[in-house]
Amino acid sequence: MQELMRQFATIFRQISQHKWAWPFLDPVDVEGLGLHDYYEVIDKPMDFSTIKNKMEAKDGSGYKNVREIYADVRLVFKNAMRYNDEKNDVHVMAKTLLEKFEEKWLQLLPKVAEEEKRKVEEEVEFQFDMQHAQEAAYANMARDISNEISEADMNLKGLREMVIQRCRKMSTEEKRKLGIALTRLSPEDLTKALEIVAENNPNFQATAQEVDLDIDAQNEYTLWRLKVFVKDALAIKSRSAVAIDSVDNDNIDDNKKNNSKGRREICDAVVKSAIKRTKKVV
Repeated sequence: MQELMRQFATIFRQISQHKWAWPFLDPVDVEGLGLHDYYEVIDKPMDFSTIKNKMEAKDGSGYKNVREIYADVRLVFKNAMRYNDEKNDVHVMAKTLLEKFEEKWLQLLPKVAEEEKRKVEEEVEFQFDMQHAQEAAYANMARDISNEISEADMNLKGLREMVIQRCRKMSTEEKRKLGIALTRLSPEDLTKALEIVAENNPNFQATAQEVDLDIDAQNEYTLWRLKVFVKDALAIKSRSAVAIDSVDNDNIDDNKKNNSKGRREICDAVVKSAIKRTKKVV
């Protein structure tokens, strides 16, 4: 690109040093020449000195490529041709210099196209490398997270074993009460209880249509987790029943009896459903 800029600078210098280039060297003196309608006709004034300063700018405000310079040089001549009549000397001078400029530009254009193609290929390669680097970073991040999760799992396993060792053995009577309590759970809570069992029993199918749950076959950790869960679930269920009773107390006596009977039937249905789901709780 720097080589193209250098070659274009040579073309620009040749055009700007032409004997007919003097009207275009500096900005148009609109006030001095009394061109009161100039800005009504010309949207973007341009001149060679402005182009030269921008070509030499070191603060980042300069041209990014030769096509930008080419467009501004053409604009200088196009403005002059647009504002001045075809028979006007400035119009003729601008048209003549534009033709010379276009000839030189056509000679440079193949190199410009080649450079632009190379830039596109570099950009594509850069984007590919960036994407590859991102994917590698994500893969490393995923591996690190996986390692951290594995380490956390190992720590949890160690803590679980520690808890199991410290758990008091559940008595036969406690196991019996736990089995009865399981049949009192709602279908949703029963499913959650079975999932607790499945966590430490890979072969246990918690989602099967019918399951056999052997209380005596469960380790102490699972039994105590079940006991805590069942206790909390039944406590919530009990509070809900109390709230229903409170509302029913505002009704007439006949409605209270009917509602009480209806609730008993619902509770019986839930228990039957739970028992069917568990099939057998030993």
